[in-house]
Amino acid sequence: MIKGHGGNIYDLARELGCPPADIIDMSSNVNPFGPPPGLLDFLAGKLEQVTALPEVDAGEIRRAFAGRHGLDPARVLAGNGTTQLIYILPRSLKSHRALILAPTYADYADACRMNGVPFDYLTADECAGFVHNPEDISRAVVDSGADTVFICNPNNPTGTLLSARAIADLCRTHTRARFIIDESYLGFVPDGKNASMMYENVPDNAIVLNSMSKIFRVPGLRIGFVFASRPVTDAVADFLLPWSVNSLSQAAVAWLMQNNDAVSRFVDQTVALLEEEKQFLADRVKAISGIRLFASVTSFVLAALIKQGQADGLCRFLAGHGILIRNCANFYGLSSRHVRFSLKTRAENSILADKLNDYFKG
Repeated sequence: MIKGHGGNIYDLARELGCPPADIIDMSSNVNPFGPPPGLLDFLAGKLEQVTALPEVDAGEIRRAFAGRHGLDPARVLAGNGTTQLIYILPRSLKSHRALILAPTYADYADACRMNGVPFDYLTADECAGFVHNPEDISRAVVDSGADTVFICNPNNPTGTLLSARAIADLCRTHTRARFIIDESYLGFVPDGKNASMMYENVPDNAIVLNSMSKIFRVPGLRIGFVFASRPVTDAVADFLLPWSVNSLSQAAVAWLMQNNDAVSRFVDQTVALLEEEKQFLADRVKAISGIRLFASVTSFVLAALIKQGQADGLCRFLAGHGILIRNCANFYGLSSRHVRFSLKTRAENSILADKLNDYFKG
């Protein structure tokens, strides 16, 4: 397991001698405006549910999720976050070799290692803004001999997005490969539904992951779904432990699905606000020499610094001011000059911009 995921607010709070709530956590990609109003109050009234076992296969929330998205419930499974599903997939698919589009989330590689599956990376070029070319992907699938392809879409940490059409074309061209499309951050993308591969006529070799953790800001509940063909969901089900989704998590999903209109408005408002904050940060950073922001479609922004090793210094400087960002040196395909900022509220983004200005001018 990789060391250095985002969200290590507790260590920094102990170091600074302050409560964790005082840390501005821009290292963890969760909705700064969430959870949706009413969800936590609802869950507070459901605490007695922890005195009994949850539904063993999370059948009710699978059906609710499928109903909301117009899917066949038999093609949907729920897990303890998308991460649990990522680690199950190479084993349940009996993968022989994987291809991972990089730089990206480290757990795809860790899942392959854990299951003894060799893998190759296809690394996007920084000069192209880390945008992958579908033709390059197609060639890499052939050249690597991969039967499993991991695509984070939109991609963490680069914020790039492949179109649904491009991915569908890849699936139809390479019918012997299974394409795992992780849409955990798609909820943050304007008109993100149009980029989703979660629809009924999706190619049978597409496997789509959906996360509730990020957009609804409930990462502690660990809620993820996989949508795939029946043979795939049947195979994955064989490796899912009973009671993978706990009682409060199941209650949260039921509430989110039942309050669809209010929840949809919450998501739309989140997307609009984050688009404003992304532009605000870009405008502020544009005038700072020594740092470059890459274009992003989602709720976080990747930045390149001028000097190798500078990410450590910037992270330490910001941490000293109670701001936690993501050092991206341990992403394959990035280096010690790359960092990632998860967008927050205007007040917090203003503090970040001020401190970036102080650091690079100082």
